[in-house]
Amino acid sequence: MIHSLLRFLKNWTLPVAIVVGTTLYLLFAFTPALAPAADVLGPILEQLLPVSIFATLFITFSKVDFHLMRLRSWHVVIIFVQLLLVGIIVGAVYALEGRGIQSAYGIKLLLEAILVCVIAPCASASPVVTAKLGGDLTQMTTFVLLSSVVTSVLIPAVFPLIEPHAGATFVVAFMAILRRLAAVLLLPLVLGAIVRHWVRPLYRWFMQTPDLGFYCWAFSLSITTGITAKNIVHSQAAALMLGAIAFCTLLTSLLQFRIGRLVGRHFGEPVCTGQAMFQKNTGLAIWIAYVYLTPIASIGAGCYVLWQNIINSYELWQHRQSGAPAPGTAAATTAAQRNTHP
Repeated sequence: MIHSLLRFLKNWTLPVAIVVGTTLYLLFAFTPALAPAADVLGPILEQLLPVSIFATLFITFSKVDFHLMRLRSWHVVIIFVQLLLVGIIVGAVYALEGRGIQSAYGIKLLLEAILVCVIAPCASASPVVTAKLGGDLTQMTTFVLLSSVVTSVLIPAVFPLIEPHAGATFVVAFMAILRRLAAVLLLPLVLGAIVRHWVRPLYRWFMQTPDLGFYCWAFSLSITTGITAKNIVHSQAAALMLGAIAFCTLLTSLLQFRIGRLVGRHFGEPVCTGQAMFQKNTGLAIWIAYVYLTPIASIGAGCYVLWQNIINSYELWQHRQSGAPAPGTAAATTAAQRNTHP
């Protein structure tokens, strides 16, 4: 019985994390007797979120051979497609406002919710899923760094154009986002390199525990899902608008995933490009929507959390059904080493 339960939790970690996060928030939010505990646990969990993200990245980056990190052709293509989609959305916003359509406010909110899900950088934890799917960890880590740098320039350049009243100067906005990215991305990257080369016992333990980073990320996902449920419950938007945002972000996630896979077929890296195109740093996306756009737009990123992890769960299920070697086994290690050669 216990063995079956553990196997179920291992196979369906992401859906379980989503259900746990949502259920716990609703339980504490709508049970008056638990209100005092909610007041104590809420801030603690919010403080644990960046810690768990940091741990995920630290463990992941410790396994990366930085000597093999280099720019690939598909990196450039994915970034170009992202810039193209952002340009289309911003152009649509300008077209609506240029026509003076007063009733277009609802459409603008939808476009902003979609924009957040497109412009956000590749998820810092995407190498974890990519590795579990048999993709190249080093190529994905390189893309995460590239995507973060591009996005830190793109967001402060684009958002003041569509919400001028929200914003700061380009320099202030750029530095604010860069500081946030540096705290969760650059520091674990440096520490990961130190562990790989100079703290060999810890490095060997990370290698012998291949799913450790994945479970740290699942913990982060449960907290993020709870925050999303909170945002939806306290939103002032109409139910029709919330439904439209959820549906549009679903289509956005499927479109980006499909585009990524099509690009990957050309370059022989469908797993990497699929994850690179559609798996977004939703925690950062929620933050930038609050700072630069509207709280309603942040719900789009919150819904995107659900869609991208449903897709990831399905991918992981397909990968298990295909009979591919499990991460951490001798066969998987051999395949991974062969896959990381330039």
